[in-house]
Amino acid sequence: MLDTTPSREEMTALVGESLYGVWNQLCALIDEEYDMDRLWGKGGKAWKYEYKYRRGGKTLCALYAREHCVGFMIILGRDERLKFERDIEHYSKKVREVYDKTRTYHDGKWMMFEPVDASLFDDFMRLLSIKRKPNRK
Repeated sequence: MLDTTPSREEMTALVGESLYGVWNQLCALIDEEYDMDRLWGKGGKAWKYEYKYRRGGKTLCALYAREHCVGFMIILGRDERLKFERDIEHYSKKVREVYDKTRTYHDGKWMMFEPVDASLFDDFMRLLSIKRKPNRK
């Protein structure tokens, strides 16, 4: 956990104006569909900040920030991977590539994306719905 939430100015200085817009758009989409706890944390070795969406002790996804880069991570467990694979042709080439290149661990595939615009957002929301049905509508 972080002692203080990074300000708009801090985030803009870190990732840049354009990527901060991508970050905010993605957060707004997730917030529109999901009522979740949102937790700021340190991003580990590779990232400065982590912003997790969690509920009931389970993480839906996490956003990450570092210099000139934002990340979106979703972990698909075994059953979730099967659902994804049954519907794989409906995902963009980029999402399929990340899925194929991501190593499978005992607890799932830790898929990391580094979006630079909103072009993958529909796929991201579809991936999130595999993990958990939207609970705001």
